[in-house]
Amino acid sequence: MHWIDWTVMLLTLVTIVVYGVYRTRDVSDVKTYLMGHKDLPWWTIGLSIMATQASAITFLSTPGQAFDDGMRFAQFYFGLPIAMVFLSIFVLPIFYRLNIYTAYEYLEQRFDLKTRTLTASLFLLSRGLAAGITIYAPSIILSSLMGWNLTLTNLLMGVLVIVYTVVGGTKAVSVTQKQQMIIILGGMAITALILLYKLPAHVGFTEAVQVAGKMGKLNIVDFSFDLSNRYTFWSGILGGTFLFLSYFGTDQSQVQRYLSGRSLRESRLGLLFNGIIKVPMQFLILFVGILVYVFYLYTPSPVHFNRANVLKVEKSESYDDYKVLEAANGIIQADRRKAADQLILALDSGDEVSIAQTQSAMKALQTAERANREEVRTLIKEVSPLMDTNDLDYVFVSFVTDFLPIGLVGLLLAVIFSAAMSSISSELNALATTTVVDVYRRSLVTKKSDSHYLSASRWFTVGWGMVALIFAETASLFDNLIQAVNIIGSLFYGTLLGIFLTAFFLKRVKGHAVFLAALIGEASVLITFWLSQNGYLSIAYLWLNLIGCVIVMVAATLLSYLNLNRSR
Repeated sequence: MHWIDWTVMLLTLVTIVVYGVYRTRDVSDVKTYLMGHKDLPWWTIGLSIMATQASAITFLSTPGQAFDDGMRFAQFYFGLPIAMVFLSIFVLPIFYRLNIYTAYEYLEQRFDLKTRTLTASLFLLSRGLAAGITIYAPSIILSSLMGWNLTLTNLLMGVLVIVYTVVGGTKAVSVTQKQQMIIILGGMAITALILLYKLPAHVGFTEAVQVAGKMGKLNIVDFSFDLSNRYTFWSGILGGTFLFLSYFGTDQSQVQRYLSGRSLRESRLGLLFNGIIKVPMQFLILFVGILVYVFYLYTPSPVHFNRANVLKVEKSESYDDYKVLEAANGIIQADRRKAADQLILALDSGDEVSIAQTQSAMKALQTAERANREEVRTLIKEVSPLMDTNDLDYVFVSFVTDFLPIGLVGLLLAVIFSAAMSSISSELNALATTTVVDVYRRSLVTKKSDSHYLSASRWFTVGWGMVALIFAETASLFDNLIQAVNIIGSLFYGTLLGIFLTAFFLKRVKGHAVFLAALIGEASVLITFWLSQNGYLSIAYLWLNLIGCVIVMVAATLLSYLNLNRSR
């Protein structure tokens, strides 16, 4: 990497850290540390909420997913606006009226201490795991492509975040996330423009969209009802709504963002801003992946995007077989390039017969290319069974490092680091807050001074940062990073949402019933996931949120009814 890129990247990251420390230099009590001054305007809340959710995984994995599978993933977010409206109407007023630090405090007032502790523990488990992946995912990709040491990359990202989060608490998280989102959105928009500029002269925006559409990459909406299909209109509207209700309504990393608003109105506007802007932002990120796909129709692409894997193959006895597959890939790409030009000519002339023939030829070549890439993955697996062969997460950053001009490479790498840092800081802050408020101060050390709990909050932030770094050092990749985080969330969020919805709407249910129902619901979700992973069921992970929520509410109602009848 050029020294200018190093300068741009490091200067951007250091500026964010210094800015966060400077803006929060007056934090001196535990309430301000955990809740801020509660003076944030709606746009800062909205950007902070978006930045918390949009981790580096979003910007690394999502374009690669669109490159391979088109725009289907956009359906995942169809339920987001519905969830934001629901939370603004029903949940936010309760949290504001009670003036709570965490969402789980409400559960003790509504039910009992054991339900509060169980719910907080489920959050700590799920978010603690996710924090490790949030660090590890971008680190493993950047270290593989750039030749950086994985441990040092993890440490660079983790330590920078820990510094300003420990110093300034929740306000440091919010004020830095606003700057990070500006950098992230600006960087992605610039990348989209550069992709269009780098296409051949006869391929403009319209032609790129037309070709992508004919190749099935603009498959935004799928109305089929298939529980095994991860991304359909119904999984997005139903499963996605329940996932986002769980995430934004019960996950302290998000609750803490909008409880820092200066008023109920500002927090509501921040949530609605997220619901309106988040979906177009995801469309932009996915569309960048589509443009990368069109770009590689005209520019030779690697037969495998993970360079670290290729380097290992080059040193093995299988390298000759790899070169044969690489040469075959070059021939397929040359033929596809010619077919793409023929398709554009046919589209310009409106010749439907020629369009259909060329489209069929391109799809056949695309199938051949996928089969060839799969052979490469099999070869890599034979060389080293422990290597991760899924290279889709490397597609976007490979384009960035190979084709962006000097200076912009550093900016886009800063985008990736900024996205990771924004999510990690929210997670660490929320983990520390929940640990101190719902466990340490409530049940373990109950009568200490404000300065003691402020110090404890900072130490728990450091502690959770170390846990995340340790997990990042020992973690392994899932098939797709964006799915990894969502799968972890889906294993716990349905149960969490079921507890909260029971608290809000099933007024007759008491603490013991909902506690047992939560255990039943979580066990059911884990069993369902295990059966799906081992081929006994075929249920996509998004449905786990709905399943867990419904089981908790139904079980709580039945247990409460049985208890009432027994007491009579």
